[in-house]
Amino acid sequence: MISACAQTDTSKKENVSGFDQFNKKMEALFKVIPVPIITYSSDAGNVFGLAKFNLIHLSKKDTISKPSKVSAVGTVSTKGRINLSLSTELVFDENKYVVISFVNYKKQPEYIFGIGNDVTKDSAEQVQYERFQFVATGLRLIAKDFYAGIGVDVSSYFNVQPDSNSFLIRDKVSGVNGGLCLGLGFSGAYDSRDNRYNSYKGAYVISTMLFYSKALGSAYEFQKFSLDTRKYFNPWLRHVIALQATTTYCHGDVPFYQLALMGGDSQMRGYYQGAYRDNVLVDAQVEYRMPVWNIFGITTFLGVGQVGGQYSDISLNGFHLSFGGGVRIRVDSKNNTNLRFDMGFGPGGISGFYINFGEAF
Repeated sequence: MISACAQTDTSKKENVSGFDQFNKKMEALFKVIPVPIITYSSDAGNVFGLAKFNLIHLSKKDTISKPSKVSAVGTVSTKGRINLSLSTELVFDENKYVVISFVNYKKQPEYIFGIGNDVTKDSAEQVQYERFQFVATGLRLIAKDFYAGIGVDVSSYFNVQPDSNSFLIRDKVSGVNGGLCLGLGFSGAYDSRDNRYNSYKGAYVISTMLFYSKALGSAYEFQKFSLDTRKYFNPWLRHVIALQATTTYCHGDVPFYQLALMGGDSQMRGYYQGAYRDNVLVDAQVEYRMPVWNIFGITTFLGVGQVGGQYSDISLNGFHLSFGGGVRIRVDSKNNTNLRFDMGFGPGGISGFYINFGEAF
């Protein structure tokens, strides 16, 4: 009888061990090969691409620094759209230095409902353009969990082609002729998160003020301020309640593609990024993250967002609604990092599907 129990326990251990071994093999595969991307839409046609994500330690001698992130994606479509991006978050010298950067080349149209908060899907139009962008923020630890540093944005927009009857031409909106946007400024951050890419507890605040000046070579003279605040709670087991609130403020001769943009794959999911745009953006969201079984989890989220010409234009009845949910698959057990699949919605047929590495925020 003891032997039978021992055999049953051994069988269970073998089953668990076999599944865990499969997971380890898949995680090792994710670290080596990129993930293929194959999608279709009537606007883009067939889209083919590859995505790669890795968390690495820059120095084997540095056992204190949190892991650094390197993420890349490249897609092309049968209708001539191209999107190539490389983003990094590099952590050096026992968490004393952090460099966050993003490099992108894009050739595809943007969808714009108009400028302002009261525009609708019915007024949507396309603006074809090409863009090369390099954005970086360098931070140095100045006190426990507090960082300060500098930021830079070098963005070149060219071959801008709005519709012939576009409001951009009719209203002589700044940016319709393209050009270089070059901004320099300063940044500050507070970071007490336990994990940069899948936080269970702690808080994160980052703020940047950039000055775009013709003296630097910028074709447009304006200023842009951004603030991103996040808080994470772990109420029980491995469940997480995540909160985020952000704002962006632009002032001066701001080209339409540098205005505060609402939407995207991480904020106000479901809304095409930039469909709503203006000098001011205010948005907030809450997300509930729940493990389901082994490497699988699910999330649900709710968000509100609004744009305006000034902060005085923001009103309680002017917020747009975003809601949805997603599936999580853990692809890096050591750093507790997921591959995420999200579906976001909004009133009036607004929707969007997103695949990405790491949490939305």
